[in-house]
Amino acid sequence: MAWFDDAPVPPVAPRSAPPAKPAARAAAPVEAEPAGEDTAWFDDAPMPPPSATPSRSAANAAADASLSTAAPSDMEAASRAMPELASKPVSDEAIAGMDWPTLQAAVSSCTRCTLCETRIAAVNGRGAERATWIAVAGAPSQADEQDVQAITGEAGQLLHNMLKAIELKPEADVYITNVVKCRPPERNPSGDEVIACRPFLERELALTGAAMAMTFGQFAAKGLMMGPAARGKVMHYGANQLPVVATYHPDDLLRKPEDKAKAWADLCLAKASHG
Repeated sequence: MAWFDDAPVPPVAPRSAPPAKPAARAAAPVEAEPAGEDTAWFDDAPMPPPSATPSRSAANAAADASLSTAAPSDMEAASRAMPELASKPVSDEAIAGMDWPTLQAAVSSCTRCTLCETRIAAVNGRGAERATWIAVAGAPSQADEQDVQAITGEAGQLLHNMLKAIELKPEADVYITNVVKCRPPERNPSGDEVIACRPFLERELALTGAAMAMTFGQFAAKGLMMGPAARGKVMHYGANQLPVVATYHPDDLLRKPEDKAKAWADLCLAKASHG
């Protein structure tokens, strides 16, 4: 299974103007876990195309170049938002009306809970701004916080290949984020922290327009559903009854490879429920 141990982390594609999203087809209820699936994809699924992993300084230079070519209206909106957002906690109502640049600025400067006192950086989501699927983890890992990117490193490699195995294009089809945007110090987020961060996740769901959600890790499933959640069935969230399938976090699969078969069944279930 060297394909996920050695595969390079796929580069994060620069954000571009969102294409028109086709209407999502209604998902038929699917409850049974697929039977008889093998896990050949873990051994044989194609790796991302080989590319050199940029150094930290090169990555920063690339990010600076990307910012320099951003649309003036986007840059102005974000810069205007930063001083106001940093001065006091932003309200639920304000978050509900934000566009992408203002939302990202609000996350980066958030003071809605006490995690702002201990974090190194708040971690925004990444991926397609108009997405067919949304992938939700619980909270940033230490590596995510250092890279300021959701699900990075070896876990990011594995997530990329998991999505490709069910014929998704990670950069074009999927938006990846966390229930809570700041890393708690060596613990799961508290209920108050989940509630404080909730409007950001709700706005991400609205802006992406995703028609299918997968949660990665037990905390992510319960955090999205705001209550009991379980693998092996299709759950539904919110007024729009967004289909949700829970599976293992890639970090968990790297620590416990014997759970790969169950993760593959979850991926197949999500693919079948979305059509």
